[in-house]
Amino acid sequence: MTIGTLFEEREALSLSELNRQVRDAIHAVLPSTYWVRAETSDVRTNSSSGHCYLEFVEKHPAGRLIAKTRGTIWVNTFQSLKPFFEQETGQVFTSGLKVLVKVTVDYHELYGFSLNVIDIDPTYTLGDMVRRRQEIIQRLQKDGIFGLNKAIPFPTLPQRIAVVTSPTAAGYEDFMNQLLHNKAGYSFYTHLFPVLMQGEKVETSIIAALKKINLHRNLFDTVVILRGGGATSELSCFDSYPLASHCAQFPLPIVTGIGHERDDTVLDLIAHTRMKTPTAVAEFLIRHMDIAAQEIVSFRDFVHQATTNCLTEHKNYLLSIGNRLPSLVTSSIESNRNLLQVMTGRLPVIASSVFSTHISLMDTFRSRLDNGLSTFFSEQNNSLKLSEQFIRMASPDYILRKGYTLTLKEGKIVKRVAELHINDSITTRFADGEVHSVIN
Repeated sequence: MTIGTLFEEREALSLSELNRQVRDAIHAVLPSTYWVRAETSDVRTNSSSGHCYLEFVEKHPAGRLIAKTRGTIWVNTFQSLKPFFEQETGQVFTSGLKVLVKVTVDYHELYGFSLNVIDIDPTYTLGDMVRRRQEIIQRLQKDGIFGLNKAIPFPTLPQRIAVVTSPTAAGYEDFMNQLLHNKAGYSFYTHLFPVLMQGEKVETSIIAALKKINLHRNLFDTVVILRGGGATSELSCFDSYPLASHCAQFPLPIVTGIGHERDDTVLDLIAHTRMKTPTAVAEFLIRHMDIAAQEIVSFRDFVHQATTNCLTEHKNYLLSIGNRLPSLVTSSIESNRNLLQVMTGRLPVIASSVFSTHISLMDTFRSRLDNGLSTFFSEQNNSLKLSEQFIRMASPDYILRKGYTLTLKEGKIVKRVAELHINDSITTRFADGEVHSVIN
């Protein structure tokens, strides 16, 4: 039997025929629609056809994939489903969302197994978003950093402002116009730290800007994070633990003006102050300056009033003194006149007593002086006698009278034998004369 004969006897199917049979079997067994819970992945839109292609995945709590299926949302469905979903959830229809979708099961002989989406329940995604936001908030609270930025005292004069936003954002222009053209003419000094406010890099972009500001934090009073305008569906990037953690622990007070009316993001919740729009942030800063200006005016008025009261009080006091001065002077003169009269009557007695006292003191001093001088002169006389006796006993004449002699050579006293030589002429002095000799 040849190979060709064996091939003809078998019932062989082409791959497309087999795939069609699989398709028919699936359609027969799963003919209706199904609500499926899954997570979106690799969401992309075909620019020419408008169809949306994605993958639905299911993950184990540990994070590993346990199921994956290709999905399709045809353009007619996608054009109505996408804006409906984003309006209801405030979230861009993108990868990483937990969704509840109504699908039909399809199997194509060329493209394989897939799920065709015909409807979506946004409340399921909302619930997951709320749960995820609540988990972030609880984690911040557990870490003890949720209220740190709110606890920072807001500066009395918030004039040096670090602005974190996109330079092309309409909200940034509104903020600057409102701030720099304030009616009171307050001076504000702003520095822009440009960041991305749309897309997947918003979180990392803002964190990088905060790190730059932190390097020069002594140059700023506050930080404002502005967005302004744009779709509400792009707010999910502000529900981020890393971004919230950086902002919560930032050493300067942070004011947010992300530009939405609906729900507060996690970033709004941990910021020092949350305002609805960039313009509202500018008004908030101007209002703080107004408060400080009012306090200064109040203090000025207080000082003025206190000074006026003080001057009035002292003026009244001086007027009172001026009115009383003549009587006070007259009274004082009369009092001193009486005192002088009393002193005049007592003066002879007082003078006599003073003179007697001083005479007694003088007699005492004279007696003590005489005694002191007598003692002093006696001591000095004895000292002179002792000195005279010492000098006399130390003189050469006194020594010679004791039997000693002095030997002189050339008029100088000889103290040692070694100073004398043969034929030297010497003089020997006695108490009663001299003898001249020659050494031989």
